[in-house]
Amino acid sequence: MATKKWDAPGVLGIMGGFRGACVLAAGAELGLFDALAAQPLLARKLAARLKSDLRATAMLADALAGMGLLVKGRLGYALAPGVAGLLSESSPYSVLWMVRHQANCLRSWGQLAHVVKTGRPAPRAPSIRGPEADLKSFIEAMNDISRTMATILVKAMGSLKFTHLLDLGGGPATWTIEFLRANPKAKATLFDRPDVLPIARRHIQAAGLRGRVKLVAGDMDADTLPAGADLAWISAIVHQNSREQNRRVLRKVHAALAEGGQVLVRDFVMDESRTRPPDGAMFAVNMLVHTPAGGTFTLAELGEDLVAAGFRNPGFLYKGRGMDSVVKAVK
Repeated sequence: MATKKWDAPGVLGIMGGFRGACVLAAGAELGLFDALAAQPLLARKLAARLKSDLRATAMLADALAGMGLLVKGRLGYALAPGVAGLLSESSPYSVLWMVRHQANCLRSWGQLAHVVKTGRPAPRAPSIRGPEADLKSFIEAMNDISRTMATILVKAMGSLKFTHLLDLGGGPATWTIEFLRANPKAKATLFDRPDVLPIARRHIQAAGLRGRVKLVAGDMDADTLPAGADLAWISAIVHQNSREQNRRVLRKVHAALAEGGQVLVRDFVMDESRTRPPDGAMFAVNMLVHTPAGGTFTLAELGEDLVAAGFRNPGFLYKGRGMDSVVKAVK
C-alpha cells in the first residue's frame, strides 16, 4: 500500500479536529438541541432554558451555526434540517446518546500521553449530567451504533439454528431483539448488570418481545451464568478485557451452554500487523485510555482463547471491516 505524503495542513487538520467535536459535545451535554426542538430561541431565552451563562451560550450557538448544525436568524437560533432527528432524545433515529458517550471518551483521550507514559487508564470524571446519566448515555449509545448493524449482520450470518439465546452483557437488548425477530420460535436470556436491565426492559417492551426474554442481573466476572442456552452471543465485550479475563468469561460461557451449542463473538478482529482494520487499531487506543488491560485481538488470539476455554473449531462466521466480524466456536 502506498504511503501518504504528509504536509502541514494535513497534520494541523488532524490536530484541529478536536474543536468541532468539543462544540458538538457541549451542545449535546447541555441539552441544547432538545431546547431548540420546538421553536427558535434568542440567545437569552436559550441560556435561560439551559440555565447557562448568556455570553458563553451565544458563543457556543454561534459556533454550532457556523458548523451548520444551527441556523441563526431574526427569531434566534433554530435547528438545521435533519438535526432534530439526529440529536433529539425522543427521535427513534437519534445518535445523541453516542455523541454524549463520545464526549465522555474525549475527556479520557485528552490524557493519552499520560496514559502511554504510565500504562494506566485515564482517571474518569463524570460529565455535567452526572454518573447515572453517563451510564445511560453509554448503554443507549450501544443501541445507536448497533441497531442498523444488527439488522444487516444477523441477516448476513445466515440461518442460525437455535432455540435459546444467551446475550452476555446484552445492554439495551439490540441484538437480542434482532435475533428473536429473525427466529420467531426462539427465546432469549439477557445477562447484564442490575442498573442496565431497566434500559433493556424498555427496549424489549417497545419491540413487543417481553414474553420471550428473561432478564438476569449479574456480573459476568463474578457470577455463574444462566444455563441452558444453545447459542451464546458475546457482542463488543472481549475488547474490554485482557486475554486471561476473556478466558475466564469464556469458560463460564462454555459451562452454561448446552452440549453442541455455539458461541459467537462479535468484535474487531485484527490482522497480524495490528494496523488493519484501521478503526480497530484506533479502538485499541480507546481501550488503552479506558481499561487496565483491554485491546483488540487477532483471529489467532481469539481462537486460542476459545480453545483454552473448552470450545472447538474456532473460525470466522463473518469477516467484516470493522466491529462487525464474528468468530464462532462449538461446545
